[in-house]
Amino acid sequence: MIRKALGSTGLQVTPLCIGCGALASMPEDFGYAVPEAQALATLRLAFRSPINFLDTAAAYGDGESERRIGLVLRELGGLPPGYVLSTKADRNLQTGEFSGEQFRRSLDRSLRLLGLDRLPLVFLHDPEHTTFEQVMTRGGPLDVMQQFKAQGVIEHLGIAGGPIDLLIRYVETRAFEVVITHNRYTLLHRGAEPLIDHATRLGVAVLNAAPYGSGILAKGPEAYPRYAYRDAATSVVERARRMADLCRENGVPLAAAALQFSLRDPRIVSTIVGLSRPERITETLGLLTRPIPDDLWPRLDAFAEWEGDPQAPGSQVRG
Repeated sequence: MIRKALGSTGLQVTPLCIGCGALASMPEDFGYAVPEAQALATLRLAFRSPINFLDTAAAYGDGESERRIGLVLRELGGLPPGYVLSTKADRNLQTGEFSGEQFRRSLDRSLRLLGLDRLPLVFLHDPEHTTFEQVMTRGGPLDVMQQFKAQGVIEHLGIAGGPIDLLIRYVETRAFEVVITHNRYTLLHRGAEPLIDHATRLGVAVLNAAPYGSGILAKGPEAYPRYAYRDAATSVVERARRMADLCRENGVPLAAAALQFSLRDPRIVSTIVGLSRPERITETLGLLTRPIPDDLWPRLDAFAEWEGDPQAPGSQVRG
């Protein structure tokens, strides 16, 4: 698999990145549990696959994703040469604390769980849970992360979150080299378009996570009528159903169209796909090579939503 420059970081990554949220076993978000043995088997294959990019977070299972990755890294004797691992520093999930000291604790725990003494790429995660001023203040979360970077413990900094206007504000600070948007740039929803365009103009690398909208575009709207980790609105299910019908008429799996929609955009350096079973790695690589007629894309575009936020309160309540 080809590798692309991750913005100004100097890192080279594959256009596909393995997301490790589900590997933490979070049935409340994903609707299913992932036993440890299954997660470890998936990770072992991930490190042997053509993909060289893995993404996790301190919040995934409150450390469980990082712990499981760390077990496999210890088996391998550390991060394989040329492999890029990114994690995200987080608030305290029990108390909601979003302070500099909490981020110091989060980073220290990530290093311990992963068994690493240096982190290639770390994102400030979910800043929507505090204020912009709190993040940017002296001694705050960003300041602490920059201290870790100055010490050589973190190589590169990124920002990852939900609300698009908020992420644009952080991108404009020039403090971050990479931005992650999730669930907001899919076949169904294109709300991240302004962020992707703006970040690209500023030279900030864009990663697009959850191209399946947390599952509806992978399993299909009948089997999994959920979008962005919650029950999907009736209108969302109906639009997904129309897209699935179009894909079926053209002999294209809906999941292939959803994945290639993200990978065909030259502004997106890598697409983060959550995987929870070893066989999903081979299946996902197969989706990349499925032929898709050029004239199918504008027909799918007709059913996309371009405004609003799919994770705004009340936006995904089924009607």
